[in-house]
Amino acid sequence: MLITRTPLRVSFCGGGTDLAAFYREHAQGGAVTSLALGRHIYVTVNQRFDDSVRISYSSMEIVDDFEELKHELVREAMRTTGVTSGVEITTIADIPSRGTGLGSSSSVTVGLLHALHAFAGRAPDAAQLAEEACRIEIDALGGTMGKQDQYAAAFGGGNRITFHADESVTVSPLSLSDDVRAAIPGSFCLVYTGQTRQAGDILVEQAANTEARMDELVRMRGMAGEVATALEEGDFAAVGTLLDEGWRLKQGMASGITSTGIDDLYARVRELGVTGGKLLGAGGGGFILCQTPEGVQQRLEKELDNRMLSLELATTGSTVLFDDRDE
Repeated sequence: MLITRTPLRVSFCGGGTDLAAFYREHAQGGAVTSLALGRHIYVTVNQRFDDSVRISYSSMEIVDDFEELKHELVREAMRTTGVTSGVEITTIADIPSRGTGLGSSSSVTVGLLHALHAFAGRAPDAAQLAEEACRIEIDALGGTMGKQDQYAAAFGGGNRITFHADESVTVSPLSLSDDVRAAIPGSFCLVYTGQTRQAGDILVEQAANTEARMDELVRMRGMAGEVATALEEGDFAAVGTLLDEGWRLKQGMASGITSTGIDDLYARVRELGVTGGKLLGAGGGGFILCQTPEGVQQRLEKELDNRMLSLELATTGSTVLFDDRDE
């Protein structure tokens, strides 16, 4: 059996500028600053006794031909890697992640590619995994997402990721001191809205609105650099202020990004001491990223019925966690 572990991600600033509708139109491209979250997607691959394919996720499928698979990400990862028969594949998440704004579909895709490549005896690097995941999700399957999630999952850690007009991507790791890394879990947390959503419709509308919202998106791209600097300097209050500004800009990108329930919850966490925050992902539900001064997380835990999760940083991207086939 072979097992890969791939992190989810938390995007701080710049979301929306990783859409082709934006970065192809600007010489500077798009830019996002994100941290890999210490919660993961696990993919297992095991040899079957025959040539059929069995996959287990929230459903279970057994097929004789991988082309018959309903799980599109598994099917396309098999096509990409050439591992198309005689395997059993499972996917498991640390936390319920679908529709929560944590980049889970891209983490699944990266983890699948890594596991299947490794099963075939190959050792792809992070850039290859991210590029192939983008080709699957955006090109092969016609997804409306940007490119940030795939790169965050493949590389891990904290990064400023730049998306160039020629489709190349530059990943610049943040220079985080040991003290800053140690302070992150007590300074940032995720608060669950109690709602999940499908991002597709929101992202389609956002892409269509890109030209009309260029000024806002240019500002959001600039904020990715500002928040990267603030994180490196450990100026978490400044990060909170930037998150709040970014959230207010994001709400104008498309309808459905926020709701009365989300607005009420955000107002509530601000009353409890959160410096600033933003809804993660495309919008409509999932988790709110919050910057929390000392003592505020304890207040949130008490008042919000265990809906809070501290931000633990995943220092590594997708990795092969276990492989006993040669034993």
